[in-house]
Amino acid sequence: MPRGGQRTRDDASERRCIATGASGPKAGLIRFVVGPGDEIVPDLAEKLPGRGIWVSADKAALEKAVKKNLFPRGAKRSVRTDERLAELVTERLAARVIEVLSLARKAGQAIAGLEKVKGLLETEDAACLFQASDGSEREKRRLRPPEGPNTYFDVLSAQELGLAFGRDRVIHAALIAGGLGELVRYESARLTGLRPNRG
Repeated sequence: MPRGGQRTRDDASERRCIATGASGPKAGLIRFVVGPGDEIVPDLAEKLPGRGIWVSADKAALEKAVKKNLFPRGAKRSVRTDERLAELVTERLAARVIEVLSLARKAGQAIAGLEKVKGLLETEDAACLFQASDGSEREKRRLRPPEGPNTYFDVLSAQELGLAFGRDRVIHAALIAGGLGELVRYESARLTGLRPNRG
């Protein structure tokens, strides 16, 4: 474990998706474990004890894992799987993104509002740009995200972004590089796979 007790994301550690059969870094997957009552539960923080069962952070892959009853094979035992698992995981992951974005805001590492976000993007201090999925497309085109992967997200509604910033609605937000940035982007990228048709 690195200094300060912080966990690092071990991208070199590959896992296999039970739905697609593809192997890849944990960053693109969601971990599940067998919980009380032999029920499959999502382990979004990747901390729960037990054998990990991995599924790609992708709506179609998760729905396939449920429909084809693939979790018992991954668990190597009989388990119960909620038919609404894909929906439940999406709801919990959205709540997690809102929570970590709120923590970043409280730490002074995330800001909201068109002019503030525009200023941060112009100084190149922004790590990524968030825009509400239900915001005006014309207004959203006024801002350009930073270069690079995972620098633009539109997976939260204006109301959901508002929750992260203690407001009713937020259309534009930006994350300052460093600090909680890696975790916010990690969780937001996973949510993007489960909400592919937003925006």
